[in-house]
Amino acid sequence: MQTIGWIGTGQMGELMAMNLLQAGNRLHVYNRTIEKTNSLVEAGAIRASSAKEIVELCDVSFIMLADTNAVKDVLTQEDGILAGTAPGKIIVDMSTISPEDSRAFAQLVSETGGIYLDAPVSGSVGPAKAGQLVILVGGEASAKEVCQPYFDVLGKETIHFGENGKGSAAKLSINLLLAIVGQGVGETVLLAEKAGLERGKVLEMISQSAMNTPLFVGKREMYETEEFPAAFMLKLMAKDLGLIKEQADRLEVDLPLAEAAKNTYMAARECGEGDSDMAAVYLELKRKNTK
Repeated sequence: MQTIGWIGTGQMGELMAMNLLQAGNRLHVYNRTIEKTNSLVEAGAIRASSAKEIVELCDVSFIMLADTNAVKDVLTQEDGILAGTAPGKIIVDMSTISPEDSRAFAQLVSETGGIYLDAPVSGSVGPAKAGQLVILVGGEASAKEVCQPYFDVLGKETIHFGENGKGSAAKLSINLLLAIVGQGVGETVLLAEKAGLERGKVLEMISQSAMNTPLFVGKREMYETEEFPAAFMLKLMAKDLGLIKEQADRLEVDLPLAEAAKNTYMAARECGEGDSDMAAVYLELKRKNTK
């Protein structure tokens, strides 16, 4: 039985940590809101009092947090990850952050003798629960190989893109496509409805066409009911589109669809859809076109 650590038990993190626990690993867990570790502890995980304790007890520690600020805090606070890291310790950050921040955090960890992998995932709640995520890795190949048995539990595919930061760059790239497709479906449904077509028949048309995707299959009922329980919160997509815009500016790449998507998702967030699923961008499009 391997002993591993998990930091961050939110919507995705709890499901991923549970899969590792159920695979037979001895799992130490920490979350800043302690109550969010209860289900894992009831299933056999060991609750830690700090991120430092997690890293001290485990050779491999995973992070799954909402944004850069959360990762920075858990790394650098007095009882944080860096305070417990020692030579040979592996820190696997599965959060969605910028490539620049991933490289900066890798440097901080390396200064303690530890090894940092950026390993964000493509997939939301359903794939996380089923262990069918796609894991996008940047960092040392040898550390990736140590972690591969855990990645095999969490996902259906692991892709190693190269040095630190490239896993995070890959995540921003795939999330750009996700955002554009999400807005595209919303615009398609809206255009058809404005033309007097029945929504149910429009959704059936999409499902029977070459444009049908697992994403659409997973969200079709949301469009049917106009209820959008979050598999991937819209506010997180809006955050990611901000990171994508920053990355595009740094790389001097003109991405007009990315700019349009960023504006729409951020407007939807400001109108109160942040905790809804990203597909609720449809509601923002509908609002903008209501006369």
